[in-house]
Amino acid sequence: MAAAVLRSCRRGLSQILSNGGLAALSSKRPEEPRRHKSTVQYASRPDLPKLAYRRVKGKSPGVVFLHGYGSNMSGQKAEALEEFCRSLGHSYLRFTNTGHGASEGVLAEGTIGTLEIDVLFVLDELAEGPQILVGSSLGGRLMLLTAIARPEKTAALVGVATAADHLVTSFNSLPLEKQKEFEAKGEWTVPTKHTEEGIYRFSMDFLREAENHCVLQSPIPITCPIRLIHGLKDEDVPWHISMQVAERVLSNDVDVILRRHGQHRMSEKDDIKLMVYTIDDLIDKLTTMV
Repeated sequence: MAAAVLRSCRRGLSQILSNGGLAALSSKRPEEPRRHKSTVQYASRPDLPKLAYRRVKGKSPGVVFLHGYGSNMSGQKAEALEEFCRSLGHSYLRFTNTGHGASEGVLAEGTIGTLEIDVLFVLDELAEGPQILVGSSLGGRLMLLTAIARPEKTAALVGVATAADHLVTSFNSLPLEKQKEFEAKGEWTVPTKHTEEGIYRFSMDFLREAENHCVLQSPIPITCPIRLIHGLKDEDVPWHISMQVAERVLSNDVDVILRRHGQHRMSEKDDIKLMVYTIDDLIDKLTTMV
């Protein structure tokens, strides 16, 4: 298994980040006229809810963004990645999972398995060629599951606050009395700053099904380049989970990038710059390899 390289920032990125953000990146790429944002489209699936998505066609490798639980494809990271991919002429695809945002379905009825089916459909039916999967929080967990299921379509991975196995391990670490209390209610409520209600609600069925998709108990059969970005001040998903992922994947090309003041959403300006330049570095690496 690969040894993780722990760094505060990839060599070369720190200088870029301190010198002007996206403008610094565009200085090394041909300038193009500013284009309109992609339009929302809907993908129909037999006997399954329609998925809302936005797509920009372009060169390979493409980039696919996987949002977190209760989120959607319209967040700051997703928007910034579209602008970035347009500037490079690379394809970009973002979508909203079943029960989220503009997609059909009921959030409370979803499972890790059904969310993974969403991602596999998008990768198989909407994306062309190998993709760099960018997963945020729960999207990071789906990113890993997808890379295992579709290695031929996965060029590289970029996890942002990757929540591998997090819900299952968090619930199982509760005192037994608390677990029984939630089981009796049929629902586990988790405090959060990211919803109006101030909590996330997970059914016991969701948690039980999630146990079937845990990846940290054994070597993870992923061999593509992997970058894992995590904030040390993440109060939702501990940063050491990214370290555990790095220790278990079989890839020999793994970096863990820790942001000293980064929080869970990693949506501050410098957080997004780091994500963008990490992907830019991977695109350069992958195209050089070809």
